[in-house]
Amino acid sequence: MQYRGHEGTEGIGGGERAVPMAWFYAEYIADELLRTGDLMPPTSFEFRAGRDALALTVFLSDTDGELSGIRVVSQLEHWLSLTAYDQPWQDWVGERMAELAAEEAAAAAPSPDLALAAEAWRWLEETELLAPDLDAVPGGGAVLGEDDGPKVWTPAWRLGLPLGHLAIHLF
Repeated sequence: MQYRGHEGTEGIGGGERAVPMAWFYAEYIADELLRTGDLMPPTSFEFRAGRDALALTVFLSDTDGELSGIRVVSQLEHWLSLTAYDQPWQDWVGERMAELAAEEAAAAAPSPDLALAAEAWRWLEETELLAPDLDAVPGGGAVLGEDDGPKVWTPAWRLGLPLGHLAIHLF
């Protein structure tokens, strides 16, 4: 969905600028789910990773282009299945982004929604966060706190995806 409105400044061409409403709505849904779950401080990189991963899931799962008309509750199971641990989420995102880019090229009309989704995806792939190594086998002693135990640099999407999944469960 796009909104077309006036530039609002006299003397500047009177053109229209598309507003990425579908992306903004997906981001809003993701933000609300994560805030409701109260998993991370909203100012943390982990929160951003979760929000972006969840927003991509919401945005890219809208195959009918009717994101503003969906009911969040009716989509929760679908989003849970897409973000589940055993699902190839990263591959799915890549495929959906390629499909939407091809549609955009065929229509010869740039999509501000797709541009923001691509920016979020790029950040999730290229940014690494230092996080507990969830695959490590505890060696010998009990892990007492969050700061104890091995840590590894992890692509942001690998940390954000389980946070998003958990946020959906907690909703």
